[in-house]
Amino acid sequence: MPTKKLRGFLDDQGVPYVAISHAVAYTAKEIATLTHISNKEVAKTVIVKIDGALAMAVLPASYEVDLSQLRAATGARSVSLAKESEFKDRFPECEIGAMPPFGNLYAMAVYVDESLTRDKDIAFNAGSHNELLQVSYADFERLVNPKVLRFSELPDVESIGAWHL
Repeated sequence: MPTKKLRGFLDDQGVPYVAISHAVAYTAKEIATLTHISNKEVAKTVIVKIDGALAMAVLPASYEVDLSQLRAATGARSVSLAKESEFKDRFPECEIGAMPPFGNLYAMAVYVDESLTRDKDIAFNAGSHNELLQVSYADFERLVNPKVLRFSELPDVESIGAWHL
């Protein structure tokens, strides 16, 4: 079940969503495979520190965050991955690693990779490792008001094998 905070927010805003249950999975790529949703539509939320402030970097399941691109795109002095201990208390209703990309509900800036804007829908963890929510990208963008930047890329296909994409 989506977190109460997220579900209440979407319901209050009149945003239709689809809840999709799946077997427990810990990576966005696994979730995409289990739910038969394109890797390009399943978004993963990576918690980063931008000049010391926590923020969400949201990108397609099959992509990797390029911290140097994110630093350049934001004009920040420093960008790094946040440690679990630095953010786990911000998401009391969520399992670690299953945070929904709604930084506005958690007092965090949200940066979305431009590649996610190309699809009609976006699917994301709803606070647990066994359920996704799917909403239209237009609704997501309207509600979250993320900064859309280019900061991710597909990993090197030769090193992982094309079948992973």
